Amino acid sequence: MNLNLDWSFYNWTLISDFVIKGLYFSVVLTVIATIGGVLFGTVLALMRLSGKKWLDVPAAIYVNGMRSIPLVMVILWFFLLVPLVIGRPIGAEVSAIVTFVAFEAAYFSEIMRAGIQSISRGQVFAGQAMGMTYGQNMRLVVLPQAFRNMLPVLLTQTIILFQDTSLVYAIGAYDMLKGFEIAGKNFGRPIEAYLAAAVTYFVLCYSLSWMVKRLHKKIAIIR
Repeated sequence: MNLNLDWSFYNWTLISDFVIKGLYFSVVLTVIATIGGVLFGTVLALMRLSGKKWLDVPAAIYVNGMRSIPLVMVILWFFLLVPLVIGRPIGAEVSAIVTFVAFEAAYFSEIMRAGIQSISRGQVFAGQAMGMTYGQNMRLVVLPQAFRNMLPVLLTQTIILFQDTSLVYAIGAYDMLKGFEIAGKNFGRPIEAYLAAAVTYFVLCYSLSWMVKRLHKKIAIIR
């Protein structure tokens, strides 16, 4: 099968005029969703580990509910339904940021919960013996170690999150994939555009995965 690719399509104009803008939004969305997801997810994890039903049950319902719904559906629901409730549009970019933070928090919550549970109970008891409150024990003893233990998993989830940013095409947000798509339409070369997008995503994500593996090995050696 001869695809008859136009190699002249791959030039600096493609990157400067179409891709960089989309890549910038994809990276910003990934960073904000990661930070917000980890913070919100940590709160959810602590709620689930609190031993109090009035905290555990709502957190469990939220986490299990979010993890049971495809991300693209959450994006579409928020983008289409929230404007009907508040009476005005909120924009594709804002919808994407809010949706990703809310959705990824459910996944980061499970990662953090596993990390907290991996800490020896002896250290928790030692903190309590020193007179630390629950909050102090978590902040000074448990969470720093949990973050270190879960760092490779957190970074892996962040890479997956970056890949998922391509789903914002469903609401018209200008991400990296959208940039390639627009370039393909403008120049009449959709095959070349999607091929370039696939290669770009692969190179970026493979490189990041390789760095995470190196980091994991270093952490393992330090332990």
